[in-house]
Amino acid sequence: MELVIATRNEKKRQEIVELLEGLDVKVRSLSDIPFAPEVIEEGKSFKENAARKAIEVAKFTGMMALADDSGLEVDVLCGEPGLYSARFAGEDQDDEANIQKLLKLMEGVPEEKRKARFRCCVAIAKPEGLVKVVEGTCEGIIGFKSEGNYGFGYDPVFIIPDYNQTFAQLGPDVKNRISHRAKALKKARKILTSLIGDST
Repeated sequence: MELVIATRNEKKRQEIVELLEGLDVKVRSLSDIPFAPEVIEEGKSFKENAARKAIEVAKFTGMMALADDSGLEVDVLCGEPGLYSARFAGEDQDDEANIQKLLKLMEGVPEEKRKARFRCCVAIAKPEGLVKVVEGTCEGIIGFKSEGNYGFGYDPVFIIPDYNQTFAQLGPDVKNRISHRAKALKKARKILTSLIGDST
């Protein structure tokens, strides 16, 4: 069975592939599929965006598709950047620009009010339609500066209290056990295992 991961983000693709390791599927990404559509993420929630991506990619490729939509929710910013996490500083800006905008907005906010969470929704779809959407979250706090060299996105400023280190300091082994994406993909993996069994 072939599974298309509906992303062109290489770091995200790599993380998902590692979390799905051992499944009896051939994993591909949108980078492998010429002319695959660019799905516009205009849903009102992570769940809606993930479902839309999975459905459109499954329909286009004729293969089962897995899509995720995820982001950072900061309590003191009323849940921002949320759905706009990847383009928080603007459409053409990078991870560093997003982090700097976040740190600027949180200048002067004390540690006890810097609570945040990563949220991830993972959708699985077949060419004939949506199978299921599952969710995972990871609680943390926003640091006062970037620390660490692993990961991507907001990892350098997202501190896991139990470790007192950022995702970017902890590295992939720990992140892939406790992250929002790891939790969502653990649920998705059970669904995929069932689907693989049904197809054999």
